[in-house]
Amino acid sequence: MSALPSGAPTLSELRQRHKEAKQALIDAFVAKRPSAAATGRLLRGLAQLTDRTLVEVAQHAALPAEVTVVAVGGYGRGELFPHSDVDVLLLLPRDKEEDAALQERMGAFITACWDCGLEIGSSVRSVLQCASDALSDVTIQTALLESRRVRGSARVFADFLQVTSAVMDPEAFLRAKTLEMYQRHQKYEDTPYALEPNCKESPGGLRDLQVLVWVARAARYGRTWAELAARGIVTRFEADQLGRNEAQLKTIRAWLHVVANRREDRLVFDLQTQLAERMGFKAAKGQRVSEALMRRYYWAAKAVVQLNQIVMQEIQERIGGSRDVAMRPLTSDFLDRAGLLEVARDDLYRERPAAILETFQIYQRTVGIKGFSARTLRALYNARSVMDGAFRRNPAHRQQFIDILQYPGGGQTHTLRLMNETSVLGRSLWVFRRIVGQMQHDLFHVYTVDQHILMVLRNVRRFFVPDHAHEYPFCSNLAAAFHKPWVLVVAALFHDVAKGRGGDHSDLGSMEVRRFCRDHGIEAEDTRLIDFLVREHLTMSRIAQKEDLSDPDVIRAFADKVRDARTLTALYLLTVADIRGTSPKVWNAWKGKLLEDLYRLTLRALGGGKPDSEAEIDARKSEARSLLALASQLPGTETPLWDTLSLSYFARHEAADLAWHARVLWRHLETEKPVVNARSSVVGEGLQVLVYAPDQPDLFARICGYFDNAGFNILDAKIHTTRKGYALDTFQVVQAHQAEDGVAHRDLIALVEHQLTAAVSSKNPLPSPSRGRLSRRVRSFPITPRVSMRPDERGQRYLISVSTSDRAGLLYSIARVLAQHGINLELAKVMTLGERVEDTFLVSGPALRHARTQLQIESELLDAADAALAR
Repeated sequence: MSALPSGAPTLSELRQRHKEAKQALIDAFVAKRPSAAATGRLLRGLAQLTDRTLVEVAQHAALPAEVTVVAVGGYGRGELFPHSDVDVLLLLPRDKEEDAALQERMGAFITACWDCGLEIGSSVRSVLQCASDALSDVTIQTALLESRRVRGSARVFADFLQVTSAVMDPEAFLRAKTLEMYQRHQKYEDTPYALEPNCKESPGGLRDLQVLVWVARAARYGRTWAELAARGIVTRFEADQLGRNEAQLKTIRAWLHVVANRREDRLVFDLQTQLAERMGFKAAKGQRVSEALMRRYYWAAKAVVQLNQIVMQEIQERIGGSRDVAMRPLTSDFLDRAGLLEVARDDLYRERPAAILETFQIYQRTVGIKGFSARTLRALYNARSVMDGAFRRNPAHRQQFIDILQYPGGGQTHTLRLMNETSVLGRSLWVFRRIVGQMQHDLFHVYTVDQHILMVLRNVRRFFVPDHAHEYPFCSNLAAAFHKPWVLVVAALFHDVAKGRGGDHSDLGSMEVRRFCRDHGIEAEDTRLIDFLVREHLTMSRIAQKEDLSDPDVIRAFADKVRDARTLTALYLLTVADIRGTSPKVWNAWKGKLLEDLYRLTLRALGGGKPDSEAEIDARKSEARSLLALASQLPGTETPLWDTLSLSYFARHEAADLAWHARVLWRHLETEKPVVNARSSVVGEGLQVLVYAPDQPDLFARICGYFDNAGFNILDAKIHTTRKGYALDTFQVVQAHQAEDGVAHRDLIALVEHQLTAAVSSKNPLPSPSRGRLSRRVRSFPITPRVSMRPDERGQRYLISVSTSDRAGLLYSIARVLAQHGINLELAKVMTLGERVEDTFLVSGPALRHARTQLQIESELLDAADAALAR
């Protein structure tokens, strides 16, 4: 090893110098307000600093000058994010592939880089190996495409550029990068609106912009947005938009690295609030500071998705030679370009603004048109300024919009999605624009408001499509007889349109939809129904999941609100579509059953006045006796049990449940040991579990404790006490996590019966509640727990409502408080909304008659709900 020059810094000194210089650049960046200029200075400064350090390390390691140090990848672009890897190619001349001494020197150089604090990603290739590897691996070809000489032979580097350029096949490269992009998009859920998007790799992230530059460079169209504009690949306006959104995403990514103090490209919940505050975002009325940041990101990502689609199609047409493909005229202004709708001229929308919405009408109604050509996408993107207030007030344009919603041939889902993707929906319906890209950090929505609305609209439309009748047959049957389906489309479009303003979004949305109906000439009767649906879109879900459906007064009050069967059907269909559109985890078969039960009970009340409770119970008993006979039970088997139960028991259970209970319990009516029997749920998910045991104050708490520890979520609990002092409780439960492979359902049932019997038989004191682990989302966006206690209309029972973030052990903590105060539980309804719960308990007991005790119970319930959040 050759001696170092006199006075040359040691590796330790180089490491310290690089660290201090890097921190100085970051400190200067943080001291400035976030801007494209500040971000550019940081990224270029870090790359230049790294260049200097690599040169010094090469000198320290005595790396021969014939080895060319080449920056590749992002570093090759002359940009380096604070915690990105330093990708380096050690380039050898053509005749030095097997030089052992050279290999040793390069190994020493790489080791010295790491010793100096550079997180280096290195490869060693000769010029010819680069050409060979580029032919076989598109990833290597991409990395080499962005290369820059840092130190070493200019002649060898020029040879490298010539050879790698010669093996570049623009058409094959475009095909490979397009496929790679589609695969990457699928990996990230094919949406820019993920809850925790990756600002580099997700659709609409920086990688989508880099792909455009890569394929353009491969085809020699240019390497900057300005060069692409000069070649006519993009317009000057598009070049400006590409640069602006790229700067926005780079700024977010740079700040994300700084705040996380590590390489982190995901906008994870843990960092969103801190990142937003550090970047200077402010919370607005009805909106968290993190939501303001995410909306900014989503808007940039959405623009990138649009521009990526336009430019990729343009390059594909140029490289693939499809610009002169034969086209079929559809109208004087529109052509069918191999299944893509193409405008006849670039200035169509500026000359005739009505053609904007006409584009979507043709797309909706023309068989074989599956999308828009690059020319059409570009024309729409550049015509956004045309869609101003005058455009929205134009009666002809309003009629076009309502015609899209009312078109009897369907297609509203795909059409409105495409309108949203091209920014036409928000500019045609200004109130919709306000919620585009707005995240809902409420612990159960997993989509932005605009995406949720379009998901609900899709769900509504599926009820009317025969191909989807198998998904929800009851909804499809109702939809088949529903007149004017477009009414539900309008209601779905507006039901959450006032989210994020503060205040009641249902009432605000009602105001907006009434204005829309007036402006678009919708008849008074249809307006009243649409208005009702928007204003009351949460009502049916709340009643079904939080109130006692066996109470005739509850059903009567709801029937009085909806007034007629058509309104009831419309609200039911919208409610099912809405719940299904919040998150894949929110909907389950039990919620479906509760809603269907409420629908049927209310329809009966609307048709025949006040229900005859006694006749209903007699019919239910008769059906249960028939079921017992089919199970070979002797007549009268059920009588001893039924004689010990009140009418509320028969009102709350269906005939199949009555028969099940009687068949299991007829031999055990005076047992001293608990009886536990489980079966597969009749609604298709989870288990139904029956517990019969001598009553005791802490019984419900013990049962809750068992289910919590065993990994089950309780969806519903019906609690009854017989006249002989026995508890007869039934639970609807589902596993919190999928059972292990190989665990048979019957084995699970046997396990529950055995373990729950032991838990109920225990005489040990109730253990203290465990502090369940919180998800990252709950930790990042906690909600303030709420507890309310109100008497029913007769003042005999109380309804306790608890709303808080979900966690393991929560229900047990609540049940333990009730047990300690001797509160009798009659009904428990557990409504889980993603990672938020809204539990309702119907209770009674002497302690509730005293105001001071009520306050104490409410306080203890708040502590139980807040225990995990206080950590």
